[in-house]
Amino acid sequence: MKRPQDITIHTRLENGHPVCIRTIREDDGERMRLGIAQMSAQSRYLRFFSGARTPPDWVIERLTDVDGHDHIAWGAVDASREDTPAIGAVHAFRDPEDEDCAEFSVGVLDEYHGLGLGKLLTATILHHARTEGLAEFAVNILAENRSARDFAKSLGAEYERLEDGVMVFELDIERAIAALREECDPPGMADVFRAFAEVT
Repeated sequence: MKRPQDITIHTRLENGHPVCIRTIREDDGERMRLGIAQMSAQSRYLRFFSGARTPPDWVIERLTDVDGHDHIAWGAVDASREDTPAIGAVHAFRDPEDEDCAEFSVGVLDEYHGLGLGKLLTATILHHARTEGLAEFAVNILAENRSARDFAKSLGAEYERLEDGVMVFELDIERAIAALREECDPPGMADVFRAFAEVT
């Protein structure tokens, strides 16, 4: 049986663009820093609740300090380019007070929006989280981020509360995986499910 950390997923976006999805490593710091800098101020604000172009070192360190259990993280790189720049990432930080739950977030560079990358990354981390015994994700979304709210709801997320302009949703992992399996869109979703077939 493979471990999730051993998996590399080669797939394509809805427009046929080749991407590679793999776990984030400690040496991805600079790649991640460059990716965040390329996001629009609005996208950075919606993802990090801050529009700062250059995140402080501690943020990069936290995003790349991945152990595959308490912090699960996957990144997508553009496989059509020799320097394979980062184009998206997804994270799940386990709640120290509730081991069955993790805080979930996903971010994608603006030029890759609308091509299914967010769904592919989400499906990937949902599968990995299930193998690590997680049952649900807590999803924090700014109230004005309608697209993120719609995406979370499409996976079966349930609204819990509003805290200082941030909407908190609870997402059942098994229910979300089932929703993505039934929809099977974008086409690259089949590659994600196939990659985890030997793990789950």
